[in-house]
Amino acid sequence: MPCTTILVGKNASYDGSTMIARNDDGRFDVKKLIVVKPEDQPRVYKNVLGHVEIPLPENPLRYTATPNVDTKDGIWAANGINSANVAMTATETITSNALVLGADPYGVYTGDDADNKTGRSNKGLGIGEEDFVAITLPYVKTAREGVERLGSLLEKYGTYEPNGIAFSDKDEIWWMETIGGHNWIAKRVPDDRYVIMPNQFGTDNFDFNDAEGDQKNHMCSTGLRELMTKHHMHLEKYSLAEMNPRLAFGSRRDADHVYNTPRAWFMARYFNPRTYKWDGYNADYTPESNDIPWSLVPEHKITVEEIKYILSSYYQGTPYNIFGKGDSPKKGMYRPIAVCNTGVMAVLQIRPYMPEEIAALEWVCFGANAFNTLVPVYTNTDSIPAFLSGTELDVSTDNLYWTSRLIATIADAHYGPCIQLIERYQEGTAAKGHHLVNVYDEKMESSGDYSLTAEANEKIAEMAREESLAALKNVLEGASEHMTTRFHRADN
Repeated sequence: MPCTTILVGKNASYDGSTMIARNDDGRFDVKKLIVVKPEDQPRVYKNVLGHVEIPLPENPLRYTATPNVDTKDGIWAANGINSANVAMTATETITSNALVLGADPYGVYTGDDADNKTGRSNKGLGIGEEDFVAITLPYVKTAREGVERLGSLLEKYGTYEPNGIAFSDKDEIWWMETIGGHNWIAKRVPDDRYVIMPNQFGTDNFDFNDAEGDQKNHMCSTGLRELMTKHHMHLEKYSLAEMNPRLAFGSRRDADHVYNTPRAWFMARYFNPRTYKWDGYNADYTPESNDIPWSLVPEHKITVEEIKYILSSYYQGTPYNIFGKGDSPKKGMYRPIAVCNTGVMAVLQIRPYMPEEIAALEWVCFGANAFNTLVPVYTNTDSIPAFLSGTELDVSTDNLYWTSRLIATIADAHYGPCIQLIERYQEGTAAKGHHLVNVYDEKMESSGDYSLTAEANEKIAEMAREESLAALKNVLEGASEHMTTRFHRADN
């Protein structure tokens, strides 16, 4: 899945929250936001693409998810937060190389029984993006437990694709990357840093001694160091104890310089404009640099709206702006962060200063990020308002998904007359969303009645519906003024 991820440690965020966010860039996948109750979670999970059957524990937690409406290819739950306030987003499709896949190939469907020597299942392709949230998030109570559970599932069932997965709770964020068919690493995001991930293997520093010892900040699959040694994957001059996983397990293809690294460059350039030189002939990093840092200490604290902006960007303020004026040869030469085929984007925020019952917020938007808006939802609830959860395959303005798709299609084709209307829409809903959260935070804290999350979500959804329909009307009118068939007698 060609996505973009950003992770923000608690000391790098504006309010001390951990925040993880990702654009889920699919094939115009029709998405919705739902709550999965324990009684609705299967006890035996059968995936579609991977051809495996997985027994699940008997005690699942309630969790939110943003699945595909059309489930012919599986659930694709994408992201969510469970009732223990653990957040998960899966997956960021990453890259690999021939050495890795020669040593540990992806799953191949054979129909054979399990290999009794390894305990691995050889019957199917394995597990992947289709499955990760549904088989992991309901069963963990910390971010670290998320890594441990998914890691054990990967080692047993394998995977058929390269994946990057994030977990967070109020204290920690962990980033996990798969390596070949059955191996993986995970690294705790430093509290004062943010992480940028643009469809490439990202981790650029890893401590094997910690991963094989106390696991304070690093974890990995069993036997990974031995696999690296046996298959000559260590490409650096220095000790294998501390190594650069991106160099060993990732890619340095020409295609990365068009599709992946420019996104990392733009994100880092935005949050650290003075830390490095990003432009010009003597820049420290360019859009085509292979060594843009995986994590950085931002020059200022990062807000929810800045995460939305960066995941909605298309190289504004650079020669690569896809909507730039003129015929610059650099215009549109790099893949933007915001692409038209995004299904859903969510910012998963765990607020440590709030009571556990209302600590978690899932800020969600649907469709093309350059033109949509972000809506907050309290996740400690048994239901989601119909405007967010009621998406169907038929186009309708009764839900945020299709309303957002309509707004974006019109505004993209008429960028000039519509972009100011979009900016007003995005800023207006952001302000009203924060206001409603502030109002209901205070109301629930003072009364102790946390069942008001359902009422709060209904109020927020109604605000989003009113603002979105007004935005649709505005961009429709703005675009209509520039239709080819527009004609006035005075024009001749």
